[in-house]
Amino acid sequence: MTLLSLGHACVDIYQGAVAALVPFFVSERAYTYAAASGIVLAASLLSSVVQPLFGALTDRWAMPWLLPVSTLLGGAGVALAGVTDSYELTLTVVAVSGIGVAAYHPESARVARKASRGSHTAMGWFSLGGNVGFALAPLMVAAVIATGGLHASPLLIVPALAGAALCGAALRGIEAPAESATARADQAVGRDDWGSFLKLSGAIVCRSIVFVGLSAFVSLYVPERTGGGEVAGTAALFVLYLGGAVGTVAGGKLAARYGRVPVVQWSYALTVLAVAGVVFVPGPLLYGCVALTSAGLYVPFSLHITLGQDYLPRRVGTASGVTLGLTVSIGGIASPLIGALADATSLRTALAPLIVLPALGWLLLRTLKEPAALETAGVRRRPTVGRRRGAGRWPTIALLARRPVGAE
Repeated sequence: MTLLSLGHACVDIYQGAVAALVPFFVSERAYTYAAASGIVLAASLLSSVVQPLFGALTDRWAMPWLLPVSTLLGGAGVALAGVTDSYELTLTVVAVSGIGVAAYHPESARVARKASRGSHTAMGWFSLGGNVGFALAPLMVAAVIATGGLHASPLLIVPALAGAALCGAALRGIEAPAESATARADQAVGRDDWGSFLKLSGAIVCRSIVFVGLSAFVSLYVPERTGGGEVAGTAALFVLYLGGAVGTVAGGKLAARYGRVPVVQWSYALTVLAVAGVVFVPGPLLYGCVALTSAGLYVPFSLHITLGQDYLPRRVGTASGVTLGLTVSIGGIASPLIGALADATSLRTALAPLIVLPALGWLLLRTLKEPAALETAGVRRRPTVGRRRGAGRWPTIALLARRPVGAE
């Protein structure tokens, strides 16, 4: 799982790198906010479209070779983003990077779930790798591009080379025989709950728009509100991504104690207040609001994945492609709208609507319950000792041992 997590970090560097490149496109190429956000859209749009396709394919066939290949593809697109001065070619290579990222996530989530044997904590560590990659992206981009300019972008291929090697090593240690679609359907236990899955997916879309919007513009917004320069913007983006790493680990531990659904619901409620702080709080305290927003957005991140897989136990690849990919990357589609509004008014005005979205997500999640598959799939659960004060409303069963009965 450690190698998979490190490989995940190398891939998600390229999701974070696209947003980290935005200030350099604005300063070196004089892009407007709308044009710069179009770069983020290019990475997100094709990724959003093809991710369910890759998920459906992994439901039919095991394709572990996708992990190293897609890692290289994701890195190559970003590495070429600064080579050409053509806006159209820049959009194209960034879109290619998005396809690579899209191909990686459904299969990697399936392999990670197999390696973790359904453990929330192990999946949390896998997700943590991606969050660390996001956090490192602005530092890596700043170190390379601030020193050598956009034309130094080919150096950004290095993490992809490392990630491909890590993925290859991880796969050698995981027994993953090819399975037919019929065999997988026979092994799947439980009934697909599409209603709950769609509610969960809608909430993740709301979360995605908030995250992508802040990723694209927080490095430009924070200097305006704090009086700092490019370093202040890079620091804010680093805080946004690093807080996600902490939040992901915390999410797995909190879910083991309180249950996944309550933790996800609380996180969305917290995010409403945190995003309001980003919009309205000035000065250095803004960094604290960014960190709190990051925690609210990322505590439920790995829980989204396992919930989605358990709501669709017969379509794990599709669930992974949607929860880990489509609904996450689709937020990029909204970024040009935010950019256009910022061009017409101000960044603060453009970011204000993001306050409403986690509230909408909370409303969608309010009626969710733990997936029925957990009750029928022969999963062992260890009850917590005693009842906690005030825990009457929430499940008191900790999901601490989710290993299938009879597993070796």
